Amino acid sequence: MPSLTATFRPATGISNPHLQTLWGPLWRKMPELQRSRERLWLADGDFLDLDWHGPHQHDAPLVLVLHGLTGSSNSPYVKGLQQALLARGWASVAVNWRGCSGEPNLLARSYHSGASEDLAEAISHLRAQRPLAPLYAVGYSLGGNVLLKYLGESGSASQLQAAVAVSVPFRLDECADRIGQGFSKVYQAHFMREMLAYVQHKERHLRANGHQEGVAALERLGTLRNLRTFWDFDGKVTAPLNGFSDAHDYYRRSSSRYYLGENRTPTLIIHSSDDPFVFSHSLPTADELAPQTHFELHSRGGHVGFVDGSLRNPGYYLERRIPQWLVEGG
Repeated sequence: MPSLTATFRPATGISNPHLQTLWGPLWRKMPELQRSRERLWLADGDFLDLDWHGPHQHDAPLVLVLHGLTGSSNSPYVKGLQQALLARGWASVAVNWRGCSGEPNLLARSYHSGASEDLAEAISHLRAQRPLAPLYAVGYSLGGNVLLKYLGESGSASQLQAAVAVSVPFRLDECADRIGQGFSKVYQAHFMREMLAYVQHKERHLRANGHQEGVAALERLGTLRNLRTFWDFDGKVTAPLNGFSDAHDYYRRSSSRYYLGENRTPTLIIHSSDDPFVFSHSLPTADELAPQTHFELHSRGGHVGFVDGSLRNPGYYLERRIPQWLVEGG
């Protein structure tokens, strides 16, 4: 396991991993950002919505930001990073995975932790849009898993100058077990509600717009009652909608840990050993990492937390550390 680093110190009073994890979604207040939305049409006829922020210069550094499960471009960690990048004069574009922008996607298939083909299309689009801009990517949680999987699959052809992945569920099967333990069951219940609502909202939308093929695919799933765990949901919904034989197949083919050694892009991974979603034994060992990868492991920080400073004046380590690394080491 990579050695612990002491550069992050949690804010006094919120060092608990759950307080770190919940601070952003429950208590952080974010200003509205001036962003412009672009719809990217994908090869299969579906779409991703991209939210642009920052300078329009053709050669300004550009960062692609990838949100986590049940998140969106409006997640506080996404907006916070976009704001921090603008302060350095960098442009950014936040991806909303399929169906996460406030409008259901057009196909029965969903976004998921292994959807690296969608990321590949987004990257190719941005390279065509701004061919002179240095292009980077930052992924959080699910978005970090997709990013690391893509980097391993693409090798030296990633088209990215550097990348950062935060709080990654390296082994999806083991994380599905971890989130079913102790207080983490609270997160599991939340995700189940949100993911079931995502499917139900999509079915209503497809039905209202006459997309009979999509409606039929969702109806074939059968009843979605009594889905309590990630194993339940991914076996019943994620796998059949996205071409996997079952949850085991989905987890095995989508877990980023299996792709790390083929990464040829300079990459920073930021993780906390008290992440309530990830077992310590799920973290990659040093010999699994490519030479260009730097693993920054902290003793505290929760899941996409890393709140420092004080309760009166909280600071956000990730929003300082990520731009700093991209400028200096990326």
